[in-house]
Amino acid sequence: MSVLKPLDKLPALNTATGLLVGTEDALLQQLADSMLKEDCASELRVHLAKSLPLPSNVNRPRIDLIVFVINLHSKYSLQHVQESLRHVDASFFLGRVCFLSTGAGQEHHCSIHRNTVLKLAHTYRSPLLFCDLEVEDFRATMAQRLVRMLLVCAGHVPGVSALSLLSLLRSSETPPPEEL
Repeated sequence: MSVLKPLDKLPALNTATGLLVGTEDALLQQLADSMLKEDCASELRVHLAKSLPLPSNVNRPRIDLIVFVINLHSKYSLQHVQESLRHVDASFFLGRVCFLSTGAGQEHHCSIHRNTVLKLAHTYRSPLLFCDLEVEDFRATMAQRLVRMLLVCAGHVPGVSALSLLSLLRSSETPPPEEL
């Protein structure tokens, strides 16, 4: 069990591999299924993990994108993500990591404030996406967006790199540090 690095494995031909990390097994599985239903020219692989580090496995594929899923209704979810972040190499944060916050629609039930998640994403210089994964239409739309990000991170979109995608996402979604 070691630090997860973005380029420690050779890429598989025409394959994009994503990793969803979070404590909500059912929601992660539904999101993964929605991602795999998306129509694209590349072979998609989506792996699920409750937390990092991943077990040391020689046959594990290269991970192109890590999505940390935080449920705003569970402090346990945030705690697991924060502990998992220690097992990710810093170079992953150059466009190959994003945070996905779910449960923001029912703000009166939230045990984690949105600003806490905003600060976490800002600290790691990674995009933060909000989506209520329990609603099928929202989940399908988020799956489509994550597949596009995954294809860029895997290098399957000519002329666009993970780092350039990161700069586009950060400029439109991240508030200035003084607002945090």
